Amino acid sequence: MVSKQEISDLLSQVKDPEIPVLSIDEMGILEDINITDDKIEVRIIPTYLGCPAMEMIRLQIHQVLYSAGIRDFTIRQLNTPAWTTDRISAAARQKMMDYGISPPIDGENIDKLLSESSHIPCPNCGSTATSVKSAFGSTACKALMVCSVCKEPFEYFKCFKAATRDTHFN
Repeated sequence: MVSKQEISDLLSQVKDPEIPVLSIDEMGILEDINITDDKIEVRIIPTYLGCPAMEMIRLQIHQVLYSAGIRDFTIRQLNTPAWTTDRISAAARQKMMDYGISPPIDGENIDKLLSESSHIPCPNCGSTATSVKSAFGSTACKALMVCSVCKEPFEYFKCFKAATRDTHFN
């Protein structure tokens, strides 16, 4: 029988398809691993309902566990607790910045971004002289930004709080 830690170590190989430098644990998508009576249940939380990446994440979990010889497992997608950007670790936020995506800033939301000049740091040069080019980037959870200093476009991962998360996709 494998331990919870061994399963966790295996699942660290499962990356978020939209931010491939982050594992599902670093993103806060991996809620829990339950092991009872030689059965394994991997519990995951979508970043938002209908997130298209969840099916790919389920497939990756299946592949990683199956490749390790683990056959008796289930993957359960939860709707509660609601995922928020608070679940993204500090180390993961730095990895996002290094990858070229500005991580969420607590209290920031897309409505505020669209109504006033931004103070989102550019991952290329660090300047906060940035502005919104589009409320949506390559995915619904990102906004397309542009830096006034280096003139480079970049994406900002929008902040989602449980109480306000539904307003960010309107």
